Amino acid sequence: MPPEAHILVAGASQGIGLGFVRALLQDPRPRRIVALYRNPDTAAALLACTDPRLLPIAADLTEEDSIAAALEQMGSPRDRLHWVINCVGVLHGVDGQGQPFQPEKSLRHINGAQLLHYFQTNSISGVLLAKHLTPWLRHPDPSLFATISAKVGSIGDNRLGGWYGYRASKAALNMLIKTVAIEYSRVSPRTIVTVLHPGTTDTRLSQPFQGGVPPEKLFSIERTVTQLLAVMEGLTLADSGEFFSWDGTKLPW
Repeated sequence: MPPEAHILVAGASQGIGLGFVRALLQDPRPRRIVALYRNPDTAAALLACTDPRLLPIAADLTEEDSIAAALEQMGSPRDRLHWVINCVGVLHGVDGQGQPFQPEKSLRHINGAQLLHYFQTNSISGVLLAKHLTPWLRHPDPSLFATISAKVGSIGDNRLGGWYGYRASKAALNMLIKTVAIEYSRVSPRTIVTVLHPGTTDTRLSQPFQGGVPPEKLFSIERTVTQLLAVMEGLTLADSGEFFSWDGTKLPW
């Protein structure tokens, strides 16, 4: 990360996204941190922060008009972004129609509306963000576009099955961001584009599924953020388009 960096964190209201915001505010290098959040009801901790470097902006990243409106509040692409960290994702909760959902354990649980919700949130939001932020990253300074994915989105690593929508939407995210990396190598050649697996982190997303996780493999938010920041700091342009785990190892697609 360069000194005086301008950074954008998407999905910053809670969990890993909020953890990134808090860690970055402890770092003297960022000059401005834009924090995108969708729902003010779950963003109380973010909105309570009074650091003058922080600019929280409400945005629904599944809607292009909402992304465009958020970018207008940021100013001009001439201000440049140096790091983008996309933490948007969903595993369980309530869908857009107000229906509760859980990851599918078998084919009999497949539901078309739920699948669409997974793809809208986990896949489409990431590529829309990359589309609209291209002018902000296309400058002579080194820059980074990092997206949080999940190891369960690796097709080559899938040996357990289940979790159809989450797995498929993360696999789609991986393909979309891999393709973004190829285009960025031409249109924004100083930008590293990467996909990151954070490990199992103690957040609301993972809480219903932590029972079988050994304590040493369940990371605090602070540990996850520290590990991922170390990975991101160590990336070079040669790493663009790759899928990395929290410890810096490459994962199979």
